[in-house]
Amino acid sequence: MFVILLLKILVLTAVAVLTVKLIVKTAIAFVLVKGMRAVADSFYAHQTYRVPKFNDNLRENELHRKIRVYIESLPAVEDSDSAKLLTGSKPNEISVQLDVNQTVTDSFLGSRLTWTSSPDALILRIRRSDRRRVLRPYLHHIHTIADEIDQRRKELRLFINCGAEGTERESDSGLWRSLPFTHPATMETLSMDGDVKNRVKADLDQFVKSKQYYHRLGRVWKRSYLLYGPSGTGKSSFVAAMAKLLGFDVYDVDLTRIADDADLKLLIAQTANKSIVLVEDLDRFLTSKTTTKLSLTGLLNFMDGLASSCGEEKVMVFTVNSKDAIDPAVLRPGRIDVHIHFPLCDFSSFKTLASSHLGVKEHKLFNQVEEMLQSGASLSPAEIGELMMSNRSSPTRALKSVISALQTNAGERGRVGGHKRQASGSDLAGEPESVICRESVHTVREFRKLYGLLRMRSRKEDPHSSDFGSVDKSLS
Repeated sequence: MFVILLLKILVLTAVAVLTVKLIVKTAIAFVLVKGMRAVADSFYAHQTYRVPKFNDNLRENELHRKIRVYIESLPAVEDSDSAKLLTGSKPNEISVQLDVNQTVTDSFLGSRLTWTSSPDALILRIRRSDRRRVLRPYLHHIHTIADEIDQRRKELRLFINCGAEGTERESDSGLWRSLPFTHPATMETLSMDGDVKNRVKADLDQFVKSKQYYHRLGRVWKRSYLLYGPSGTGKSSFVAAMAKLLGFDVYDVDLTRIADDADLKLLIAQTANKSIVLVEDLDRFLTSKTTTKLSLTGLLNFMDGLASSCGEEKVMVFTVNSKDAIDPAVLRPGRIDVHIHFPLCDFSSFKTLASSHLGVKEHKLFNQVEEMLQSGASLSPAEIGELMMSNRSSPTRALKSVISALQTNAGERGRVGGHKRQASGSDLAGEPESVICRESVHTVREFRKLYGLLRMRSRKEDPHSSDFGSVDKSLS
């Protein structure tokens, strides 16, 4: 008798377990949960809000578009009874969208909200007891998330000024013409000092999050950078990487095509928010002897005048080969916030190039390259990168070509140095000369230490501007 009772208990337990598993793995669980929520909601009064697809002027309602973008980002969309699968704007991108007459649930500040999609509107349902506490913060949250998603999805564009008077302009874009900006550079692919790169990224990140701070100070929400260094050191690629990082369009200003000061004001006034305004080779324009109606005053007003305050969240970038010959009024704090030095290739940048171009992290020829770079031989990252690309099938041959080019550069520097000593008439007989060679690496290091100390002192005297220039490692 006891055995039969035990068997019945075991059978009932097995049936109960199978029933639970069946409920969990089938639609029964979904129906039960949905029913329990419906019963719970029946005890509360609800308020509904309708967001039409078009406004009263039969134009697309921007709020409706942003809410749809936000809803598409919710994981609950994939759990709805019916959803649409559509191709995105980028290759291999698939978006999941809520189908018509389907409902998706969201939660915010402890409140449960539901969105229902209809052919011409989106309908929000919220408990009346929560609407005053939740509604406005929730809509602001939707705006923020939708803007972030739009910024990530946006196809970057490069805008070029059309030219001075007499140049044909497109009616829809005014003074600017645009084309897709597909430069592949990113912060990760740049061959520059890692510490400088991280400081710039942190500075940009802090800038885009500082809207309220700038407004509290009564300052225009923009940031200005000066990139200085020889040609081929990566200044243009750095601007492209900034655009990718921020998701900003680039407005490339060609000063030689500006008619006058008024034309330059109109140009900056027509740039959009969340954009980079780029002026390349500023030093060449300032020292040029060509006749132009564009004055220095007009350029200064372009940098920080009233016209430059049109719009906000803008980054202005100016590139120069050397800032020594530039009028100090151009470089003063307020017009230029951050100075970033782009030097010729050092050993750290060389190793980055070797890793990206050749797939080599260590090589027996690295020591020789390091000695030559420390002894004063130098090439730009663009020159070294081109040598590596031309010989990428053989890393050893590529490195030997770099060494050969460095030797040639060192020889040219030696000849130039000899000519300068002869022309100066200085009598250095009997005194030890500081010749740049492998044996005098320590002399070069001492000179760099002194140069670094002078730069640090100059930065202390000018605390309003930042200089992210590379500092020699011997100072650390």
